[in-house]
Amino acid sequence: MTEAQTNLRLRIEKLVYGGDGLARHETGVYLAPYVLPGEIAVAAETQRRGGVWRAENASVEEPSPERVPPRCQYFEHCGGCHYQHAAYGYQLQQKVEILREVLRRIAKIDDAGEIPTVSGDPWEYRNRIQLHVAKRRIGFLEARSRKLVDVAACPIASPRLNQALGTLRRLAGDRRWPDFLDSFELFTNEREIQINVLDVRRPVAKRFFDWLSEEIPGLVPGPLTYEVAGFRYRVSGKSFFQVNRHLTGDLVRLVTGDVEGGRALDLYAGVGLFSLPLARGFRSVTAVESVRSASDDLRANADAAGIELRTPRASVEEFLEAERESYDFVLADPPRSGLGKRTVAELIRIRPKRLTLVACDPATLARDLAELLGAGYRMDGITLIDLFPQTYHIETVVRLTAS
Repeated sequence: MTEAQTNLRLRIEKLVYGGDGLARHETGVYLAPYVLPGEIAVAAETQRRGGVWRAENASVEEPSPERVPPRCQYFEHCGGCHYQHAAYGYQLQQKVEILREVLRRIAKIDDAGEIPTVSGDPWEYRNRIQLHVAKRRIGFLEARSRKLVDVAACPIASPRLNQALGTLRRLAGDRRWPDFLDSFELFTNEREIQINVLDVRRPVAKRFFDWLSEEIPGLVPGPLTYEVAGFRYRVSGKSFFQVNRHLTGDLVRLVTGDVEGGRALDLYAGVGLFSLPLARGFRSVTAVESVRSASDDLRANADAAGIELRTPRASVEEFLEAERESYDFVLADPPRSGLGKRTVAELIRIRPKRLTLVACDPATLARDLAELLGAGYRMDGITLIDLFPQTYHIETVVRLTAS
């Protein structure tokens, strides 16, 4: 790490994936947080990391007309949000441009065509938050740090979560608050709240949960039920579920609403968010999930809905390598790391006529797309659904057809 010149005047050229603005200067390429394209920012200090300079504590000398006052008092301190200083419509425009740039740079897709956006209320959307505890204080972690930011309320968290956060902050000063608790997650359907760090089979955890449940109405120690697009889903504490309470139904309809046929395959199926709706349009659906809690939830959700699914609990790679069946349609909603080479190779081998990818990282999406397009798939459509307003995260749905 090398110290660089201080007080540099930087004209911000564009936003890049990760939330920073990029500027080019005679001394190198600089990245600065909390800036917007066209702005002139003065960097108080810079540090070189991996061939790129990072401008810290940059003050904006000439602001963009798209700059707005952030709603949250902790913005630029808490690490959860990156774009609260930008008008929401402008955030969407910038995310589309960032997506296009990543597809050009990594997948060599020079023309991705029209990229429509699906959006909802950009505030109070999160149904799940992770909280950290230090010295009886509760909050989120500072950007690029393990330092706690003591947070009274979060404007992107749902009303029910903010209500619970206020109660927990009060209880943290009580002598009954356990010292072993340094982080935990809250998940809500706006009626019930799940706190998923506690194993209530342990006496100390059971006593703590019983105390919390007296103070927080609707607190549950186990799974809760989440309703989306006409289906009811059991979601256990360790099971993945989409965090945007405003747009999850839109995501389901976007992905499953107009596909039908004989055999469908849902990879990284989770608790069955897409598997259950797919069963309405296909004669048979196979849903693959490796995490035990999610796999158990998936089977329970299918049984409760009266839907017959094939539900192997296996890694996607292992399942595909052993699979000899053919499919009319494959849906893949992988983690941030993307599909990876093994999975892409197996998808090319089984070669479904239609393939839909749901991706939460444009870089790994572009990497996977490059392989699939090179193997003869064509891209029929790409949609950005903004599941994470005020942040740099980009959720993309891509539809592919085998040539």
